[in-house]
Amino acid sequence: MRATVKDVARRAGVSPKTVSNVMNGVVPVSGSTRLKVEQAILELDYVPNLSARGLRNGRSGVIALALPDLATPYSAEIAHNVVEVAHEQGWSVQIEETGSDPRREYELMSRARSNLIDGLILNPVVLDESAVKVGVSLPPVVLLGEVSQQLADRVWVDSVAAARDMTLALARTGRRRIAVLGTAEGRHSAAAVLRTRGYLAALDELGIDQDHALLIPCEKWTPQTAADALASWLDSHPLPDALFCFTDSMAIGALSVLWKRGIRVPDDVAVAGFDDIADGQYAVPSLTTVSFDKRLVAREALRLLTERMADRGGEQRVVTVDYSIVERDSSTSS
Repeated sequence: MRATVKDVARRAGVSPKTVSNVMNGVVPVSGSTRLKVEQAILELDYVPNLSARGLRNGRSGVIALALPDLATPYSAEIAHNVVEVAHEQGWSVQIEETGSDPRREYELMSRARSNLIDGLILNPVVLDESAVKVGVSLPPVVLLGEVSQQLADRVWVDSVAAARDMTLALARTGRRRIAVLGTAEGRHSAAAVLRTRGYLAALDELGIDQDHALLIPCEKWTPQTAADALASWLDSHPLPDALFCFTDSMAIGALSVLWKRGIRVPDDVAVAGFDDIADGQYAVPSLTTVSFDKRLVAREALRLLTERMADRGGEQRVVTVDYSIVERDSSTSS
């Protein structure tokens, strides 16, 4: 005989409603209760009837996470944390790649509106072309990152403040000619725009004249494109005192170029990144970076999403996750 919700409830010593709450992940359940229910599910080999459950509550039990580039370490770490937190709350996660293409964002939102998924966590990139805009019927959706609007809930790190603080940290080591790698050309990446703004604000605060020759564009934020952009720039510009890369992945590409040219880090030039990916700790030299709690990002995004599923009409909420400047060997001499 196939086990039922009532069988699981009896084994766990809870009500059938509590079992449903554990599986649906919408109503908070204590850790000890969740553990008892999950143990009972394992012991009874209980498999929920998702079709019947969907007919009863209008939900599939699946949410989607859409990131611009799944090949990056940053995306992998965000996806890992979202899946872990979602699993704890009883959700399955469908992971998608948008390729920074708003058309793919529209497709995902259409699927959410059709109830194929219950909600969407979306990391849009392009400032002016996000699928989240006035006149678009929104499913339950939470945005990650810098694209700002007044329609959807959002979880982000303040890129302006973080970039400002990183630039000031580099300047405190006596470096005045600070270049940035990752500025945008053409389509305006929200993160690139805001991090450039923070960098320029720090120069103004320091009384350093802005030099647009120190803004190194790099449209795709990968180690390869960063390495190519920096190599080309170095062929026609003198070495800066410091190089602030707008992601750790770009910084790792930059370190490779500098090493191949015999340029010592940090003695000849300091290097810093943004995101505090695990690989940055093991780069040579270890990478100075802007760090923030990615599990907290995932937890807050899931919290906002489940609350939005229950209340579609509430006002927009924005959660700003704290950051810190982590100084490692790439900017500080031993």
